Amino acid sequence: MPEVKFLSGNEACVEGALIAGLGFYAGYPITPSTEIAEILSERLPKEGRFFIQMEDEIASMAAIIGASIGGKKAMTATSGPGFSLMQENIGYAVEAEIPCVVVNVQRAGPSTGAPTSPAQGDMMQARWGTHGDHPIIALCPSSIAETLELTIRAFNFSEKYRIPVILLMDEVIGHMRERVVVPSPGDIKVIDRLKPTCPPNEYFPYENVESLVPPLAAFGEGYRFHITGLFHDISGFPTMRADEIVPWFNRLFKKIDDNLDDILLYDMRDMEDAEIAVISFGISARSSLAAQKQARQMGKKVGLMKLKTIWPFPEKAVQEIASRVKLILVPEMNHGQMILEVQRASGGKCVIKGINKLDCDIIYPHEIIEAMEV
Repeated sequence: MPEVKFLSGNEACVEGALIAGLGFYAGYPITPSTEIAEILSERLPKEGRFFIQMEDEIASMAAIIGASIGGKKAMTATSGPGFSLMQENIGYAVEAEIPCVVVNVQRAGPSTGAPTSPAQGDMMQARWGTHGDHPIIALCPSSIAETLELTIRAFNFSEKYRIPVILLMDEVIGHMRERVVVPSPGDIKVIDRLKPTCPPNEYFPYENVESLVPPLAAFGEGYRFHITGLFHDISGFPTMRADEIVPWFNRLFKKIDDNLDDILLYDMRDMEDAEIAVISFGISARSSLAAQKQARQMGKKVGLMKLKTIWPFPEKAVQEIASRVKLILVPEMNHGQMILEVQRASGGKCVIKGINKLDCDIIYPHEIIEAMEV
C-alpha cells in the first residue's frame, strides 16, 4: 500500500533509491547531503544490503563502480567539493559503461564555499566535469515528490542505458519538507540491467548490438571479461584501431541521442499563447512557477518550462519556444550557466535575460516579475 510521509528531499532520495533496488552505497559525509548517508547506514544493513563509509569521495566513486560490476545497483551522494573529486572516476564509468547513480546536493561557491547555503552552480560541472568527449544524463528535481520520482528514474536510466546518472539537487530541495506519497515497491516501474543469455565464451561486453546497449554480466556469474578506462574493442581490451574505436565511440553517444524521447523530462505550463517564457530548474523553478501564476493574474502572457532533465539539454523544445515568444527569462542561482544553453538553442530568435544570485539566497518571485519588463 502507498504510504503518506512528510519527508525532506534527502529522505525522499533514500526512499526512491530503496524502491529502485539500491543494493550498495558508498560515501563520505558532506553537508548538505549527509542525511542520505546517515539514513542508508541504518536502513541498508537491516534489509540485507550494503553500506560502507569510504575515506574520501574518490574512493566512494571507485567503490560504487566495483559494486555495480559485481551486479549491485550502486549509489553515492556528495556536494560540490566531493563531486569535484569524483570526476575522474565518473569518466571511467562513462568509458566502461558502468551503471551507477551520483547524487550532488549543491551548495554555494567554489572550493569549500558556503557548506550550508544553497546554489545551483554545478550545472555545467554535471555535464563537463570529467575530461574528454562523453555523454551523460543529469536530472534535477524541484519538489520533494519529484526527488523521489527522479531518484527512481536515475536508477532506471542508468541500468537501461549503462551510464552513470547524476541527480543534481540543491540544498533547499535537500532540506525542505513536503507531503509525499511513497509508492509500494510493486506499484512503480523498476528497470534492471539486461543480462547476457549467450554462453560465456561468446560474450562481448561492448558489442555493437541493435539496441545500442549491450548486456552486462556481473563478475562472479561465470562471465570473465576485461574492463578498462582506455579505448577498447568489443571484448573490453585496449585498442588503437580506428575501425574498433569509431563504432564503439559512436554507439556511446548514439544510445543517448536516439532515446531523447525517453530521457528528456520537462513540464510546460501556459505556453500556448505565451509572449514571455520562463525556463528554470530546481528550487528556482518553484519561484518561477509562483511568478508565472502572478504574472498571468496581472494580465501578462507568461509561460513556464520547468526542466527535470538538464542533460541532455532539451534544445529542440527551447528552440521552438524561442521562435514564438518575445522574451525568455532564465532564473538560476549561479553567475549564468543554463542561460548559455538557452542562448545556443534559441539561435538569436528572441531576447534572453538571466536572473542570477550568488549571495546564498534564493531567487524570489517578485524578482522574476520585475525582469519581465523588456
